Amino acid sequence: MPTESTRRTFLGALAAAATGSVAGCSNNSPPSRNETRYPVNQSHETTLPARDASDSTVSDSESVYTRVYRKTSDAVALIRTPDGSQGSGFLYDATHFVTNYHVVGEADRASVQLNETTSRIGRVVGRDPRSDLAVVELGSTTQTDPLSLIESEPTIGTRVAVVGSPYGLRGSLTSGIVSGIDRQVPSPAGDYQIPNAIQTDAPVNPGNSGGPLVDLSGRVLGVVNSGGGDNIAFAISASLVRRVVPALIEDGEYDHPYLGAQTTSVTELVARANEFPNPKGVLVVDVPSGAPAEGQLRPCTGVRRVEGFRVPVGGDAVLAIDGEAVRTPKALHAYLALNASPGETLSVRVRRDGSITTVPVEIGERPELVV
Repeated sequence: MPTESTRRTFLGALAAAATGSVAGCSNNSPPSRNETRYPVNQSHETTLPARDASDSTVSDSESVYTRVYRKTSDAVALIRTPDGSQGSGFLYDATHFVTNYHVVGEADRASVQLNETTSRIGRVVGRDPRSDLAVVELGSTTQTDPLSLIESEPTIGTRVAVVGSPYGLRGSLTSGIVSGIDRQVPSPAGDYQIPNAIQTDAPVNPGNSGGPLVDLSGRVLGVVNSGGGDNIAFAISASLVRRVVPALIEDGEYDHPYLGAQTTSVTELVARANEFPNPKGVLVVDVPSGAPAEGQLRPCTGVRRVEGFRVPVGGDAVLAIDGEAVRTPKALHAYLALNASPGETLSVRVRRDGSITTVPVEIGERPELVV
């Protein structure tokens, strides 16, 4: 089980990288009716009662979010572990709740509070520190419909809501927009960055982690995993959830695709140093011994000074994978994470020795993480 210092280290990393904090691990109990322990911004965070859609007292803007709340809130639970960590989770199918790894850690069981009077003990059947996802299984079905994942990538400006349990306040809703896409954020695993993350300005606080970021149709855009600073919060995309969660349910773990090549963007400076005709693709700087890319992609063989800068030269420039253009190391990482599987052979277009060629590259499995 991760120590408390390990969690603090992870929270600090997120705070530094995302100017926020992990929103999931709250060890505080919800305030009593007569005591307010935590500041709650009433203009942003609202616990909405179920209301009839025909209620004329609800304004148009409120009714949109009221409908979202009514459609999603029953499928969102407060998740607690025996060590006091708590966060949120949502019903993925008849018996499984999705949450964050950093909410449940290495716990075997978790309490799933479905409403004010119903709480059940679930079994943590799968976890993946790299994607910061985990699955809690209930022994029997609930009377609630699961939430569905969005099929397409969200666009900037899409109105969204976060439903969860900030500070243990189950059934809370905040609203905002998608303010960024294709972000890369730290994960609890120090060797991995979560790709394709969604950025939102919806208020996110400790206890929200593991809950859904939904659109106005109630579809899940992502799983909230960090936030709390300067109206910036992040969610693990539905695209990554769709790949990881079924494996967690079936096998208890997820095998991440891995190339093992260290790359850098082909900038104007890199293109000049390598005598490339244009600044496109990513340069293979190094391929560590034993990495899947060893013997398949060529690393740099030296450095050259350009404008006073030491620039790596002599390696392959990866231009595309299976026809998909690769422009940055981040794009390469995201493509592999969302499209490749260990053991699969991909067609990689590279610039090598002054000409463009296509080479087959077999994808490996990222080394096992020691928790």
